[in-house]
Amino acid sequence: MHLAYPAVLSALLFCTGLYGVLARRNAILVLMSVELMLNAVNLNLVAFDVWLSRTAEETLHSGQALTLFTIAIAAAEVGIGLAIVLAVHRNRGTSDIDRLRDTAEGHEPDGPDIDGPGADGPDIDGPGTDGPGTDGPGTDGPDTDGPATGTPAEKAEATA
Repeated sequence: MHLAYPAVLSALLFCTGLYGVLARRNAILVLMSVELMLNAVNLNLVAFDVWLSRTAEETLHSGQALTLFTIAIAAAEVGIGLAIVLAVHRNRGTSDIDRLRDTAEGHEPDGPDIDGPGADGPDIDGPGTDGPGTDGPGTDGPDTDGPATGTPAEKAEATA
């Protein structure tokens, strides 16, 4: 068999995996695309090892040994990657990469920020401060924009 056949197949697999990494939004599909790219590299390693073993008098099969290490590393990467994706999905409720990036930067991707200074009245502390009296989630005071939600103790604390 010529070296061109597995090399072309490996290039097609790698390009498919690269497209999956760049175009997909789901974190699990991105991990699958990375695995596809690693398998393309493994195919290349084995193909070149077979090709070089025909020309060399002493065969070391170093490409196949390196492929075994790559498979072990890929298995560990999948295990850790899936654990991270599942933990993030459990905490945030989504595995969409764009939404995760937006929430990590502190932006809400769903809509405009309506709790900013001046959105529903004057800012008591002055512009640019985030002390007691400002509205919105993430402040150090209670959120007094709407009705109190939660347990009865939280409702009583919010109205007091």
